[in-house]
Amino acid sequence: MTAVMNAVRARQARCAALGFWPGPIDGIDGSRTRAAYAAALAAQKARGLPFQHPSGVTRIHWHWAVSGYAASTEAIAAYHALILGDGEVRWLAGPATQRTHTQGANGGAIGLSICAMAGANERPFVWGRAPIRPVQVSALARETARLCRLYDIPVSRWSTLSHAEIQPSLGVVQKNKWDITVLPGMAGPADPISVGDRLRDLVSRELSTL
Repeated sequence: MTAVMNAVRARQARCAALGFWPGPIDGIDGSRTRAAYAAALAAQKARGLPFQHPSGVTRIHWHWAVSGYAASTEAIAAYHALILGDGEVRWLAGPATQRTHTQGANGGAIGLSICAMAGANERPFVWGRAPIRPVQVSALARETARLCRLYDIPVSRWSTLSHAEIQPSLGVVQKNKWDITVLPGMAGPADPISVGDRLRDLVSRELSTL
């Protein structure tokens, strides 16, 4: 049942990202969800596109690896791509390959992770020995924009979001994840969706230059 509900959540999230609100992202395939799906399907068809990319990729999830600025063994196993301390993007697996970056919400999602935040603590807040660098945030925005263009992913709270936003936005329970709720220049963590909006604004700016 959980797998079926998560599949419905993914469809609901895709509808919401395309601008067709399915009601709560709750995994219940009710009349409102079905109506949103039909409308989204028709709108995509009018653009000459399928409901989603043939690869099945519909979302991008942002993470930090709780590591130093190099790729750790754990990060290599969990994510599709890592952003190293100098901003280099290192791909580890194809975007459609199943990885383990987000509990209960891996299907159709690319996991992009910043290599940083080793020793960080949320409360009381401590940056740790490898704070996120501005060059990594810029690289995250650029790579997200590239993937959005390639896989027809709208920039939205339901399709380009941080690990910390998964539970409030998609309704999939996570285990006290707070990545990414703080960015360079901030005094401490803030509301995950407001921080996500800051990242989405950066992505939208990058998209405008592609």
